[in-house]
Amino acid sequence: MTEAFPFLNPLNAIPGIHAGWVERVQGLPITGDRDEAMKQLKTPHTRAIHHFAGPHAAWWRAEQIHGTEVAVVPGSPQILATDGLPIVPGADGLVTCQPGIVLTIYTADCGAIWLCDRKTFAIGLLHSGKKGTEGEILKKALATMANHYGTQPQDVTAVLSPCIRPPHYEVDFAADIASQARSAGISDFHDCELDTAADLKRFYSYRREMGKTGRMMAMIYRS
Repeated sequence: MTEAFPFLNPLNAIPGIHAGWVERVQGLPITGDRDEAMKQLKTPHTRAIHHFAGPHAAWWRAEQIHGTEVAVVPGSPQILATDGLPIVPGADGLVTCQPGIVLTIYTADCGAIWLCDRKTFAIGLLHSGKKGTEGEILKKALATMANHYGTQPQDVTAVLSPCIRPPHYEVDFAADIASQARSAGISDFHDCELDTAADLKRFYSYRREMGKTGRMMAMIYRS
């Protein structure tokens, strides 16, 4: 589940940076809402984290409320989600500069944005769909990384995950994310250009599956 994906090569080529992605879990039928889906995915996703970063990895997750709050971890408060695992309440993005901290974001049509400062090795992971993109969560994350780690946009490598795109969705927020990255000064931006709604064998799609679907998982940590 955590095999190498070519679209993550720009990140994984940076010394000490490890980026991962978990697609649809084959053989696991999901017919419930988000809470039920996350309970079903808890075991395979935990197994994927252990394979990705080791069984004792410090695993941080955002609550994801389609907002623009970016939390610095460790140090941010946590609450328990319905699957029994901790999440950072109110956050749709996580950033850190501490080795061994695994950041995770879940998606099912929205985009995950991986970030890495090639000079300081600060990393970030964002949940950016229609609302998060309209609220410019990428801009907020860059500002947070600048304030805490001295990050400059020209030193950032950014990758956009598979997400829903036209003609399956009327809003091309992937194009808006690319435009925002350019405007912010990120020159090393990569869009995988994969449409979640176009391939249900590989991806979960909230829109195509009318809300009764699972979640992909994006991951990043620095060693």
